Amino acid sequence: MSTDGFTTCLWYDGQAEEAANFYVSVFKDSSLGDVVRNTPATPGAEGSVLTVEFTANGQKFVALNAGPEFTFNEAISFQLDCADQAEIDHYWEKLVEGGGEHGPCGWLKDRFGVSWQVNAVRLTEMIGDPDRRKADRALKAMMTMGKLDIAALEKAYAGE
Repeated sequence: MSTDGFTTCLWYDGQAEEAANFYVSVFKDSSLGDVVRNTPATPGAEGSVLTVEFTANGQKFVALNAGPEFTFNEAISFQLDCADQAEIDHYWEKLVEGGGEHGPCGWLKDRFGVSWQVNAVRLTEMIGDPDRRKADRALKAMMTMGKLDIAALEKAYAGE
């Protein structure tokens, strides 16, 4: 039985090492780990990267070069709970660098097609408020946004 929790494996079509380096550059508490290269016993070109272990934002990952059979979609996303607007702004721009795309309601895709929810901790508090009128105003405001704007969410929540 594992005592280390679990590791998320991300499937790429030849970009595993590039992706690992990208994520390590975006997040604090990040580092690269072991790189495993293909051998004559594996299906990839001998010497090319098969897997890259990395830690991003304290989470363990393995990037796997396994071919074009599977691609990322919005059914799985990573949620970043940001403490303030500066943190939202940072991740919103860094994660789309190099060909990603901004989406609605705090969602985006990075250049590898991985979906991210750049969320505000404060928004989670607002929408959890037992006063459903206030919570619904915050939710309604969020639905009109791309990148989340905490000040605008606070205004909507307060009924301004």
